[in-house]
Amino acid sequence: MQFLKQLFTWWNGTTIGTRIYTARNGHFVGTDERGNRYFQTTGGKRRWVQYKGYAEASTIPPGWHGWIHHKVDTPPTGETYAAREWEKPHEQNLTGTAGAYRPAGSLLRAKPRAVKPDYEAWQPK
Repeated sequence: MQFLKQLFTWWNGTTIGTRIYTARNGHFVGTDERGNRYFQTTGGKRRWVQYKGYAEASTIPPGWHGWIHHKVDTPPTGETYAAREWEKPHEQNLTGTAGAYRPAGSLLRAKPRAVKPDYEAWQPK
């Protein structure tokens, strides 16, 4: 079953084509704290990531995001990258999942607020 997922779908991890391309042309650069693996070609012209588990781009942390998009030349493993003290830890985008933010009054919230009007209707005497 895992073989068929890798053969026909791209969102369940690395496909067979990407594995073959990585084996032939990829040079391992590093791994992030979530287990995603980063590669590049010999000249560094192409850079890509092999996601651990479900392929979701928002799981890439900020340091690796800059490297994979060619904003910086040195990957976080090649320097002493540290988040600033005011930065929160990176979290993936949870939109569309059970962990998504649902504000008060949302119909999708576990306990929606009681519906009460914000005004009193006028009644003639």
